[in-house]
This record gives sequence, C-alpha cells and structure tokens, in this order.
Amino acid sequence: MCTGGCAKCLGTTLIPLAVLCTVANILLFFPGGIVVENNLHITDEVWYFGGILGSGVLMIFPALVFLGLKNNDCCGCCGNESCGKRFAMFSSIIFAAIGVVGAGYCFVLSAVAINRGPKCYTGTEWTYPFQDGNYLSNHTLWNECQSPENVIPWNLTLFSLLLIMSGIQAVLCGIQVVNGLFGTICGDCKCCGCCG
Repeated sequence: MCTGGCAKCLGTTLIPLAVLCTVANILLFFPGGIVVENNLHITDEVWYFGGILGSGVLMIFPALVFLGLKNNDCCGCCGNESCGKRFAMFSSIIFAAIGVVGAGYCFVLSAVAINRGPKCYTGTEWTYPFQDGNYLSNHTLWNECQSPENVIPWNLTLFSLLLIMSGIQAVLCGIQVVNGLFGTICGDCKCCGCCG
C-alpha cells in the first residue's frame, strides 16, 4: 500500500474514534445518566476534558491531515514532483506526534479516573470513597455510594471506553509516524520503487 493510502486509511479510522471519545466525555457530565444539582458533584477528571480535547479536538487535526496526504503534493518543489509528497509526509509526522500527545493525555486521565473511582454521596458528604482502585475487585464497596444511582458502572464503563479508544488512537498515530518516515525517505510509491 502506498504511504498516502495508508495515511488516508488511518485518518478515516481516527475520525469516528474522536467523535466517540467526545461523546463519552460529554456523557460523563451526567453521572449515572442523570443531571446533577451541583457541578461540584461531578468527578474532577471529567473537567479536564480528556475525551473532548485530548482524543477529540487534538485528534481531528492529524486525522484531516492524514486524509489529505494521498493527493497532497505541496505544489512540488524545485521542479521535482515527488519532493512535495515527501514534505507532506514529513509534516504528517508532526501532526501524528500531536495526536499521540492528545491520546496520551486522555489515556492517562482515564487511567487515573478509573483508579480513583467516582465522586459520590456516601450518606454524609460528597467525596471519593475508594482508594487505589480497591473498588474494582471488591463490588461490596459499591454500596458506599448512595447517590447518584449507578454512578460506579457509568463512570467505569465510559472511562474504560476512553482508555481503550485513546490507546488505539495513540497506536494509529504511532503507525503514521513510521509511515511518514517511509514516505519522507521514499516519496510517492509511484515515483520510487522502494515503497512498493
């Protein structure tokens, strides 16, 4: 497969992942699927917008660049047609790095949120009743959270989805770094035999 075609495939995959991460982060603003009375009752990690900024907005830029690489020649340079393709592939490495940073941000936030557990009402106060992920293996601890109802499975499911999707995004952007290096060295596959 040509380096531009590979990049287009990666971009096509990143767009729906970015949308899903954004939706998952928005749903986390409704703990247990309900509207809370006070914004202070929402888990802190939700306010860091890992799914909206990290795996959402920051992922759209690399995805759009990857989608356009197949046809981007950057107008050629110095009369050499493949030179423009090489420069475009080189610039895609920078955007792929931005994507890795965004996905990494979301991944770390999601892991911290899963380990910490959700903020909930314990009968006396709104707090984080779980320590170091102890609630993950001991479901009897879930009874400590009286409100919002079903907040633990809600947060656990959505943050797990963010963790998985941001991990996939980071891998895809990493693949584009390697693909971009091949495209920079070899140029377009039509003009250079070493790329197939």
